[in-house]
Amino acid sequence: MTILVAEVRESIFDFLNNSTATLLIGISIMLFAGFLLTRITKKFKLPNVTAYIITGIILGPTFYFVFGKTLISDVVVNGMGFLGDVALAFIAFNAGRFFKLSVLKESGGKVVIIAIFEALLAAVLVFVVMFFLFNLNWQLSILLGAIASATSPASTMVTIRQTKSKGHFPNTVLQVIALDSAIALLLFSISLGVVTSNQTAGGFGPMDIIMPIIINLGILILGGAIGWLLHKLIIESRSTDNRLIILLSLLLALTGFAVYFNVSPLLGCMAMGTVYLNLSKDTSLFSQLDHFSPPILSLFFVLSGMRLQLDMLASIGLIGIVYFVVRIIGKYAGASLGSIVSNSTTNNKKYLGLALIPQAGVAIGLAALGARVLEGVGLFDEAAMLSTIIVAAGVLYEIFGPPSAKLSLYLSKSYDIENE
Repeated sequence: MTILVAEVRESIFDFLNNSTATLLIGISIMLFAGFLLTRITKKFKLPNVTAYIITGIILGPTFYFVFGKTLISDVVVNGMGFLGDVALAFIAFNAGRFFKLSVLKESGGKVVIIAIFEALLAAVLVFVVMFFLFNLNWQLSILLGAIASATSPASTMVTIRQTKSKGHFPNTVLQVIALDSAIALLLFSISLGVVTSNQTAGGFGPMDIIMPIIINLGILILGGAIGWLLHKLIIESRSTDNRLIILLSLLLALTGFAVYFNVSPLLGCMAMGTVYLNLSKDTSLFSQLDHFSPPILSLFFVLSGMRLQLDMLASIGLIGIVYFVVRIIGKYAGASLGSIVSNSTTNNKKYLGLALIPQAGVAIGLAALGARVLEGVGLFDEAAMLSTIIVAAGVLYEIFGPPSAKLSLYLSKSYDIENE
């Protein structure tokens, strides 16, 4: 009987890892397992992102640790790397809906000042601590600092929708997060330019900083132009199916251009969504994408969890915890300081930092891109460390972040707890 069970198990593993059905079976397992775990996390009022990342950890490194084999073939994991760019494109396009000009005019330059302070302070603090306290090499430290500036828009947006929060404070939160993503991408692009510079030629020069900025500005302009084109193509007579087809074709094309130039599609796709919204005044297209994107985002987060390396997690445990804490300090202090400098409201000075703690989607996508770049310059251990730190911290942020955002909304009296 024991021999028969062993043979059956080996046959199952061979089928999952070698059959032509590998891709379809792997995708089905990841999607359904992620769905099942959301039934558990929902009871603890945790976001679905947390469930997806934990699902990936269970299916990936945990399963390998227990059985000595992978349930999901490496062919599937490695072959779906493009999902990171697609997921970022979806997230960024949706973030563009919060750059409504009429709302931005009311806020003036205050939101910009707050976003700059909270993003830069978090980045600088993380870089200083990682480079000087833990003696990590400067390439890894600078990428960790740049990623630390990013805030996850998805978790905070879901929390605001769930609590039905309204008013100046939640509007400010959404605008700061949207600007935060643009600032984080710019910092990350500059960091990539520095990391990939020709070190043998005497270090990086001005062009290593200028070129990433020029490329991202080009992608930003292209995104705005495609947003205008989308506005012209999406007319009232179009069916909902054709509207989605047009959106996806243009969104994926823009993402492809960004990937070709080795930059994140986030900034261009955000510009695309912003231009479309302000020209068309139409929010239904964003809602339509919201209904289409969950399987893509689910797979992306599950795959991110599967890339977590348990053997490395033990050795970088302290580094991960320090990254988690230092980034929170930078975000809270930066938001408060920016609110003071811009003479913003008392609520922003006291509570805005609490709403900026979540970090998963954008950060994990940037970490995946950063890991590829580090591997390209021969820093394989640093690439693994970058992914592991960000994914591990992402789990903590998705556990503690949404409750912190919810607390900020409650303390600012942005929603009625009886109507929650």
